[in-house]
Amino acid sequence: MKTHNHLLLELAKCVVDSAKTLGAQLTTEAAYSAIVEPPQFEMGHFAFGCFRLAKDMKKAPPMIATELAAHIKTDDVVEKVQAAGPYLNFIINPKAYGDLVIKSILDESFFGRDILSEKPKTMIEYSQPNTHKVLHVGHMRNLCLGNALIKMGRSIDADIISVTYPGDVGTHVAKCLWYLKNHYTRAWPEGSAEAKGAWLGSIYTLATHKLDDELGSDKEDENRKQLTAILKQLEAGSGEYYDLWRETRQWSLKLMEKAYAWAGVKFDRWFFESEVDAPSLKFVHELFEQGKLVKDQGAIGMDLSDDKLGFCLLVKSDGNGLYATKDVQLAKVKFEEFKVKKSVYIVDNRQAHHFKQVFKVLEKIGFEQAKDCFHLAYDVVELPDGAMSSRKGNIVPLMDLVEQMEARITTDYLEKYRGQWSDDEIKETAHAVAGGAIIYGMVRVDNNRKIVFDMDEWLKLDGETGPYLQYANARIRSLVEKLGPVSSAANFECLKNNSELALASKLSRYNDVIEKGWSDLKTIGLCSYLYELAKLFNSFYVECPIAKADSEELKQARLALAAATGKTLERGLNALGISAPARM
Repeated sequence: MKTHNHLLLELAKCVVDSAKTLGAQLTTEAAYSAIVEPPQFEMGHFAFGCFRLAKDMKKAPPMIATELAAHIKTDDVVEKVQAAGPYLNFIINPKAYGDLVIKSILDESFFGRDILSEKPKTMIEYSQPNTHKVLHVGHMRNLCLGNALIKMGRSIDADIISVTYPGDVGTHVAKCLWYLKNHYTRAWPEGSAEAKGAWLGSIYTLATHKLDDELGSDKEDENRKQLTAILKQLEAGSGEYYDLWRETRQWSLKLMEKAYAWAGVKFDRWFFESEVDAPSLKFVHELFEQGKLVKDQGAIGMDLSDDKLGFCLLVKSDGNGLYATKDVQLAKVKFEEFKVKKSVYIVDNRQAHHFKQVFKVLEKIGFEQAKDCFHLAYDVVELPDGAMSSRKGNIVPLMDLVEQMEARITTDYLEKYRGQWSDDEIKETAHAVAGGAIIYGMVRVDNNRKIVFDMDEWLKLDGETGPYLQYANARIRSLVEKLGPVSSAANFECLKNNSELALASKLSRYNDVIEKGWSDLKTIGLCSYLYELAKLFNSFYVECPIAKADSEELKQARLALAAATGKTLERGLNALGISAPARM
């Protein structure tokens, strides 16, 4: 049973006891889960919908609400209760907010409560960049979404294995190697491996343009044969192209590691397409020998027409595998190696059909964990003038973008502190704000909606942005340091203003928001919550002076409320993968 929100638990018990008095049966968990926030705070701080009691009591919900209200006595938790149509509205005693919410946030026991009733081991695969291409801003939605979900889950003690699956073999790699070996005549660049990794992205673009230009010419067939031969070398693990692949692959991996270090991302396991390449082909041929797959004109696959999924091609007529081939093998490896109960694939929605085919193939070959595989789809990131494409070369390289943003933040916001702050603090703050802008911009939108990346909008200190939330947190931290120390023994009964109580009420829901976000595998709820919390604090700060409060008692209560808000904002930002600078 859920018990982590002590305030809601007390309200649920009130409802259960009142219902019992009226001869109705209701579990505490059912009452707890039915408690919501009214559309307007003045109507009530929380509300219980009486619909689920209608059948048992054989009465209309509005009548039930009236009868329940008559049997609930006010106490240290419930200051007032009244019926409002089919809802039972509760006004909470300020002392209860202090005892059950603010104090536990200040000592941080609030964030350590046992929230999940079940903790199945879950693998989350995210960030599947290709080597021999450049990581660009479009890749950040996947990276930020996966990292945020993992941090959210781990913040409530979910059992998570985080993995990445870079594409280090395949046609895109063959194209890059083909161009380097046969058509690139200039000297290769010197410098760091990361710089060379970025350079490979430009080679891939040149390669695709040349191959496109030669389509329909007498060179087309020869180009295709060369690419196939390269792929065969990579599969076999020997040959001049294999040696070139090993060298250039490391450059790309170093560039990925640099981007992951910038984003604060760490993986429990790196899977590579290359490690499942040969085993996947072997497995598919075994399935064919077992009669579970069919062959047509030299190609092997499975007919999924009865499932309205067409034909899933697993081995091409030239003997090479495809993404589906490797994903079938990878699914087996994941469950065998880590004994997970659920495997989540974070991949954009353009691959929805692919995963439906893969999961159906797994099901039909008798892989019982097929039912535990889940594709978490999301829409793509675009620039204001349209979609990005490594193939076309119209991308914004991630590390170039990071440098631009950090320089912009330093110039526009932080340069004025030069001399007061150390150079290291200015650099670290610029890094944190750039990260906050990108990460929040990538995870605040519902998974099903496209994102348009706009650096000017995302860097604003007002509106729904990461920097706005970071700034709100920094302001609170500065305020608390100036007016502190904070006492959890403050008299919270003196908090009477709706701005104070609305803020305290919002604080009480933090764990509920995290729990739902993890359960639904969505970040938008936590983002909205943090933005609403910051706005509520700003309203509170304007309407309820702290330093100039009417009494020292009121000042201490308001200061404790502010400090609790700051701790919750920081926790929430961290749960999205965003650091919270001490000052801005």
